[in-house]
Amino acid sequence: MEEIEAVIIDRQPLSADALARLLERMDVNVRGLTSSSREGRAMVENYRPNLVIVGVDGFETEADVCQLLHECRDAVPGAKIIVLSSSSEPHLVSTLLAEGAAAYCARTADITDLEVAIRQSFESSIFLAGGWSPPPPVAPTGGSDVLTRREREILQLLAEGYSNAQLARMLWVTQQTVKFHLSNIYRKLKVANRTEASRWAQRNGLVSSAPQEAVDGVHAA
Repeated sequence: MEEIEAVIIDRQPLSADALARLLERMDVNVRGLTSSSREGRAMVENYRPNLVIVGVDGFETEADVCQLLHECRDAVPGAKIIVLSSSSEPHLVSTLLAEGAAAYCARTADITDLEVAIRQSFESSIFLAGGWSPPPPVAPTGGSDVLTRREREILQLLAEGYSNAQLARMLWVTQQTVKFHLSNIYRKLKVANRTEASRWAQRNGLVSSAPQEAVDGVHAA
C-alpha cells in the first residue's frame, strides 16, 4: 500500500484523538488534526494529504458538509475522503457518497471496519469473477431522480443475485450501508422490494449476463 498522509477534521476531540492513534498504528502519517473546518481546509491545502477524514457531526447544515468535501477535493483531487457520522440517515449517506466520499462510516461501527475502509480505499484488492465493471449512468423510468454511481453498482449486483452480505464484502461497506442504498434505490425506482428492483434492472439493460458466482466470485488479491 502506498504511503498515506492524513488530515483529520472532526468536531469531537475525543473521537479525533482515538482516530489519530488508530491511524498511527496503521503507519499512517497524521499531518494535521483539527476541529475547525477553516483550519482543516488550510491543512489540506498546505499538506496535500492523500487521506482526509471528516467527522460531520456538529455541522449546521448538510450543505456545509458538502461544501467542505468539495473544497478538500478541489485542493487535492486524488485524496480519499472518509466520512464519520453518528447519523445513519439514508439520505445523508447517499448524498455524501455521491459528493465524492470514498466511504461513510457510522461512529458505532467496529474500529476494524474503519481500518478496512481506509486500506481498501488505497488497494485494488477485490475482483469479481467474470470481469464486472460499473454500469453506465441510468435515469430511472419510475421518477425524475437519477441513481448515483454507487446505487447503480448495487442495483446491478443485486439483479445478478448477490445477497446484502456479499454486496457489503464486494464494496467494503457494512450491510447497514447496503440497506440504506437499497432503500434509496427502491424509492427512486418506485418499487417495493429487491425482486421488483431486479426486474427493473433487467428491463432497463443493467444486467447483460447471467448471474455470476455469488460466493466464490469475490477474491482478495
